[in-house]
Amino acid sequence: MAYFGDDDYKGQHQKRNWLVPALIGIIIGMVVVLVALPNILKSDILPETWTENTSGNATSGSGSGPNDSNYMSVNVSSQTIDVVESVSPAVVGVINIQRKGDFWQQGNQREAGSGSGVIYKKTGGKAYVITNHHVIKGADTVEVILSDDTRVEAEILGSDLFSDLAVLRMDGGKVKETMDMGNSTSVKVGEPAIAIGNPLGKFLGSVTQGVISGKQRTIPQDFNQDGRADWQAEVIQTDAAINPGNSGGALINIDGQLIGINSMKINEEAVEGIGFAIPIDAARPIVEQLEKNGQVKRPYMGVEIYSLDEVPKTEWNRTLNLPDNVGGGVYVWSVESLSPADRAGIERLDVITAIDGKKVMNMIDLRKILYQKKKVGDSLNVTYYRNGEKQEATMELARQR
Repeated sequence: MAYFGDDDYKGQHQKRNWLVPALIGIIIGMVVVLVALPNILKSDILPETWTENTSGNATSGSGSGPNDSNYMSVNVSSQTIDVVESVSPAVVGVINIQRKGDFWQQGNQREAGSGSGVIYKKTGGKAYVITNHHVIKGADTVEVILSDDTRVEAEILGSDLFSDLAVLRMDGGKVKETMDMGNSTSVKVGEPAIAIGNPLGKFLGSVTQGVISGKQRTIPQDFNQDGRADWQAEVIQTDAAINPGNSGGALINIDGQLIGINSMKINEEAVEGIGFAIPIDAARPIVEQLEKNGQVKRPYMGVEIYSLDEVPKTEWNRTLNLPDNVGGGVYVWSVESLSPADRAGIERLDVITAIDGKKVMNMIDLRKILYQKKKVGDSLNVTYYRNGEKQEATMELARQR
């Protein structure tokens, strides 16, 4: 049996005094909420909130449902999964196979490298693949690995050094999907980007996701590894991871359209998340020419040129006799016989400073005007200096041999 003293009794009595009113207040509050809540939700009192509908999609609005004008379905994760699932079969592995040994060992072949590719077309029983020039460079044979690991031998229709693009053709019997080309000109910095490829030649169908980090980036290209830039590639920058073996793979937008061909990354210890892709709008005409002609028909002048900034300043005046107002240009080292330049009277050690009135500061400037603005058969006006005298010549551009 338990006993209570005076203090215990008083405590129990005080608890009963406040407990009953508190319980009554809670019950009244719950009733008020239950009665008023439906009317509150129908009003505009509450701020816009995110809820989840029965299909699992995130929805934005005031709770009125999918028929309301404020209703918006947003499910980026599900959309990404659906897109990747639909386009991944169009991304393939590309294996560069080269012969090993001398004349007596011609039968020995080895995998010299690997990369990725994108099936962009299927017609007449054949399938066509875009990849990078550097992926198939020097190949004696090329094999394409489909998404189900089937290997198909492919033919190199054409390859181009300056654009770093190549086109392959193979039997299309086992090809299930092709990828639609999108529009790279309209992409916006910050929009989602998905890279799909074959990193390290072992993980076909690998997916990385990021955003478009920049447009119209220019990256110097040194083709002969002499320490001097021969070209500047204009590329899309992305932070979607691009690893060795991803070259030639697809950079797609959230709608599953091809917006770029993954090409390179900055490979420095202190750098992370800087990859580049060839814009599909720039690639499309190159691909068409490679498919049709096996090469890109570019106009040529018939000169071997070097940037003036490669020459010591002392030689600008002493050997080339240039006036002080010349700040840059290209000098002609040799002229091919019977070429457009030869017919126009261009000579060795002439210094070209302008083409069609546009300044030429180096070799890249000249090539960009020639390759991007001119066609075979076009006339070209050249401003140059010879022995300190400014002169002009006009030539008709021929096809590059």
